Amino acid sequence: MMERNQIKIAFFDLDGTLVKMGNQPISPLMLKTLQQLQQNGIKICVATGRPCFCLPDFNGLKFDAYLTFNASYCCTDNEVIYKNPIPSKDVQLIIENAQQIGRAVVLASANRLGANGTDSDIEDYFAISQGVVDIVPDFDTLQREEIYQLMIGCYPEDYPAILKGVTGAKITAWWTRAVDVIPANGGKGLGVQKVLEHFHLTKKEAMAFGDGTNDIEMLNAVGLGVAMGNATDDVKVCADAICDTVDQDGIYYFCKERKII
Repeated sequence: MMERNQIKIAFFDLDGTLVKMGNQPISPLMLKTLQQLQQNGIKICVATGRPCFCLPDFNGLKFDAYLTFNASYCCTDNEVIYKNPIPSKDVQLIIENAQQIGRAVVLASANRLGANGTDSDIEDYFAISQGVVDIVPDFDTLQREEIYQLMIGCYPEDYPAILKGVTGAKITAWWTRAVDVIPANGGKGLGVQKVLEHFHLTKKEAMAFGDGTNDIEMLNAVGLGVAMGNATDDVKVCADAICDTVDQDGIYYFCKERKII
């Protein structure tokens, strides 16, 4: 068991981990957990598929680092720690592949999101975080910017068609009706490594909490990887420990039991 004084940094997935699905407000106990971690000298980082400009406000709480776009763009409030855009040729190819199977694509640059169309799957995907699909007139211009993530409504059987001929990107998913497409060498695990290097910390000094398949690399990149009670089975199998569900403030009680707070 890791001792309290070993933990110097903590990484948290957002939806289904820090907050309930559906962009619900953070619970008082979860907010208290984050505040007490910082008071104890432990850095707190959020690791999410969302961009920086779509993160919820946590009552003014500031994280020490933000791993956004599934850690393709990692930053603090003052500087970029690491950025890893998808090769432009692969962005174009994925857009073309998606069109071949009748699917719209949402592109994410560092500053904005924009779509070339919409469908019920991608709309429902955005609705989970109370977002909307924005069809932009300058989609051709957007696709020439640095793109860190693409979002597409599709099903597992569509994955090969989406990635046909693509070498610089891969699919990560935590929902069966849509995917995030990220750099082939990217993912939350690599983002954790870059943030640890930035703060001169080691894997053994880090812990992480997650609930979705896209969190597995993150849990494996730290000394203490914790699956939420509401996590999918593949996440629980890879975790060092399992806490209670997000609904039951599992992270708070886990940190209390381990004397981390």
